[in-house]
Amino acid sequence: MSAAIVQTRRFARQFKSLPVDAAAEVSQAVQRVAKNPEAGALQKVDLAALRVFRFELSGRPYLLGYTQGAALRLIHLDADVLRAGSN
Repeated sequence: MSAAIVQTRRFARQFKSLPVDAAAEVSQAVQRVAKNPEAGALQKVDLAALRVFRFELSGRPYLLGYTQGAALRLIHLDADVLRAGSN
């Protein structure tokens, strides 16, 4: 069962700026997370409520930051520059 999905303004702006094909890939990643909210890695200490799901977008690693509660709250979407730089 999928959780309800809520976007923050920051996530909505980042999503809106994506090309159509990339937006479709991000939507698929969001659906995977909605079906299994524990898929993302749980962060530590101050960010303990935040989970980060890593996925590939057009061959480039991306991070999807979210929290889970009554609804899945999408917080951040960005390229994983640390992983991309190590290749």
